[in-house]
Amino acid sequence: MNCPATPVEPRIETRDLCVSFAGKPALKEVNLCVYPCERLAIIGPASSGKTTFLRCLNRLNDLTHSFSHAGQVLFDGREIYAPGVDVSDLRRRIGMVYATPMPLPWSIYDNLAYGPKLAGIRNRVMLDERVETSLRSAALWEEVKDRLREPAHNLSGGQQQRMCLARVLALRPEALILDEPCSGLDPISTGKIEDALAELKSRHSIVLVTNNTKQAARSSDRTAFFLMGELIEVGATEQVFTNPVDKRTNDYLIGQFG
Repeated sequence: MNCPATPVEPRIETRDLCVSFAGKPALKEVNLCVYPCERLAIIGPASSGKTTFLRCLNRLNDLTHSFSHAGQVLFDGREIYAPGVDVSDLRRRIGMVYATPMPLPWSIYDNLAYGPKLAGIRNRVMLDERVETSLRSAALWEEVKDRLREPAHNLSGGQQQRMCLARVLALRPEALILDEPCSGLDPISTGKIEDALAELKSRHSIVLVTNNTKQAARSSDRTAFFLMGELIEVGATEQVFTNPVDKRTNDYLIGQFG
């Protein structure tokens, strides 16, 4: 299903989100929305809270023993930290791609089919369709369609990262969150992932954490700037990059720190 042309309600929203690890603040009262059919880039220097924020959106920070939070994180208007929330289902609906590709020690096909099988799909025709559709969406099908039974580790680094994106897409998530997905890739592989995200935004909300400001400028509709755990500024990407409201945003973009 395609997203509505004029979204009104956010798909994801944080309200006064505060996060600490072992009592040390990592995020401070962050209020930020992610809308259907948009790519939101999050930029900022190291230790600014970008990845912490991203991992709050599908509760991956829960895996860190010292994590605590206050405020709200809403997905489709529902609090994801409320009692009784099915965290596994949440992580299926909000799929994450990491900086380093992590193919499972199986074939390309089995990497893609693993999630749908866990979700109860056993029909081979349906699995084949899910594998092909996901690989096409990740701009990888033409490169691997005759190699599906090969070990996934035989792929190049850029291909592995696109396969990992396809593996997330095979679960048909409603939102995608990506943590530096192109940090170790060459320009050609980076371009293919950026092209895939441009196509995927017609069906998904996308949050992209990147330290590459040029990538943020190319590959987002809105950009949020984080600094020392605070959301300093958010707006249309063109506006943030050409006429930022806050001097600290401008200083970061021109390389005075970070």
